[in-house]
Amino acid sequence: MTTEKLTPITRIALLIGGVLLLAVLYVPIWGISLDAPQYPEGLSMYIYANKLGGNVDIINGLNHYIGMKTLHNEDFIEFKIIPYFIVFFSGLFILTAILANRKLLITLLALFVSFGIIAMVDFWRWEYDYGHNLNPDAAIKVPGMSYQPPLIGYKQLLNFGAYSMPDIGGIIFILVGLLLVVLIVVELRIQKKRKSLNNVAKNTAFLLVLISFSACETGPRPINMTRDNCAHCKMNITDNRFGAELVTKKGKMFIFDDAVCMIAFIKSKEVKKNDIKNHYLVDYTGTHQLINADDAFIVKSETIKGPMNGHLVAFAKEDDMKHFLEKNTGTLHKWHTITE
Repeated sequence: MTTEKLTPITRIALLIGGVLLLAVLYVPIWGISLDAPQYPEGLSMYIYANKLGGNVDIINGLNHYIGMKTLHNEDFIEFKIIPYFIVFFSGLFILTAILANRKLLITLLALFVSFGIIAMVDFWRWEYDYGHNLNPDAAIKVPGMSYQPPLIGYKQLLNFGAYSMPDIGGIIFILVGLLLVVLIVVELRIQKKRKSLNNVAKNTAFLLVLISFSACETGPRPINMTRDNCAHCKMNITDNRFGAELVTKKGKMFIFDDAVCMIAFIKSKEVKKNDIKNHYLVDYTGTHQLINADDAFIVKSETIKGPMNGHLVAFAKEDDMKHFLEKNTGTLHKWHTITE
């Protein structure tokens, strides 16, 4: 790495990043919300740098019945040290801007990514401990059941739907981390760094982007035959040639035993159209994997009767669809045409 100074734009961006990190001391970093019929407005718990906020007392009361430990600020050593880490990184951002040193910029990114990884591992460990180490004398005991909230996204816990997502402070951390990646890439291009050093920066950038976004990806989960129930008709799912799945933008999943049930569920508007991320259908042939409905070859055939007397089958491959039509009568459709 050469000793040339950072550009003025990079130095200004680092100063802004340092100030933004100080704001994390005063806003929630993470949020966990619980939805259940008996709490129509939902319950929320917010994790700050030095305390818990939200409906902690109510959540503690519910946790007592299922044997989970109650949550108290003094039980978390993290609340005593995280504010110092935030101030440290804020100061390091500002120091890097003042010294305008590229080696220090690379070091800052490495430390920042390491801190993010350690923080997420510690958060998972905390969730695991509270969700698995239950009081054996609890009033409500479900054999084999644990209550670990999701690290990121949605998870069903008994009759509660649990959402876990970064809040304002967490979003600031992610944005500041991405800012570091952008600044390093820009600096490397401007100064025409050596190829080997450029590869190091790209690999580091890729690592941070992967950490920032991979956990937020939501997709379908395999349908568990004989154990999953249809979200619309409530029937047990038993035929692996049929089935469908709807995934919301928050990562919540709804399983169906037939495409017609998913279509009926969509038309019921129980989930708003703008909240839906993807629809999936079971491949009628092969290993019956879930495929994106928008990419599927969908055939409507009166010779086929699904679990709910539906006449829709889906294929991942065009050749499989053609082979089916050689032996059965039917018409080819696209997902958007049968849901209009």
